[in-house]
Amino acid sequence: MKIKANLISGRTADQGAHLEAKTHKGYFDACAYCELNSADLEMLGASEGDSLKVTTDFGEVVVFAKANEGNPDGLAFIPMGPWANAVLDPDTHGCGMPGFKGVPAEIEVTDEKPLEMKALMRKYLED
Repeated sequence: MKIKANLISGRTADQGAHLEAKTHKGYFDACAYCELNSADLEMLGASEGDSLKVTTDFGEVVVFAKANEGNPDGLAFIPMGPWANAVLDPDTHGCGMPGFKGVPAEIEVTDEKPLEMKALMRKYLED
């Protein structure tokens, strides 16, 4: 089962607190997840901590599922960082910042596990 979602990204306090140690587990835990509301998680047959594959026109990434009841139906949020960057539009439109909002995405449960920072970077260097 896949769902279509509107993907957004942004800074979080937890993500910001770990910026100085991007290869450590704290940063991984603060950034390698996708928030959906419980209705969307239920449609996917997913629970918090399950692995989700998020696919957009710009790439795909595997992250953990996290519930956020503040998200409306069909809204997915991945904190700013390498996991979000893998699926966001890299075009900066001349301003130096990519588009962090409104990216159409498909999300599905997967048996794959999210890659830690170094493995994620190696994957994208090889592609």
